[in-house]
Amino acid sequence: MSTLSTHVLDTQWGRPAAGVPITLEQQAGDGWRELARGTTNADGRVRDFLPTGTRLEAGIYRMTFHTAEYFRAHSVRGFYPYVSVVFELSAVDEHYHVPLLLSPFGYSTYRGS
Repeated sequence: MSTLSTHVLDTQWGRPAAGVPITLEQQAGDGWRELARGTTNADGRVRDFLPTGTRLEAGIYRMTFHTAEYFRAHSVRGFYPYVSVVFELSAVDEHYHVPLLLSPFGYSTYRGS
């Protein structure tokens, strides 16, 4: 069964980014269907992001990190109010990790393990 996880690191402060709201959507025709939402914990992760028993299908997904709320909570003026990472799952039996390295004026992501 395919699983999905994420981790947000604040590269300005060199620590996990707690309190970042995240939504996960799957492309459905011309639009998107929300699958899950959560907020990063003190370790910058969302535990139990997907409901138990959720099976991800092959397809296009979008994970949106609502960074404006995080920056506002830390009295930081950021340039990106949100970061949307669109990715494709092809092997339904693999684990996918989509981390975000975040700073007020830049971000980076990659497929982790």
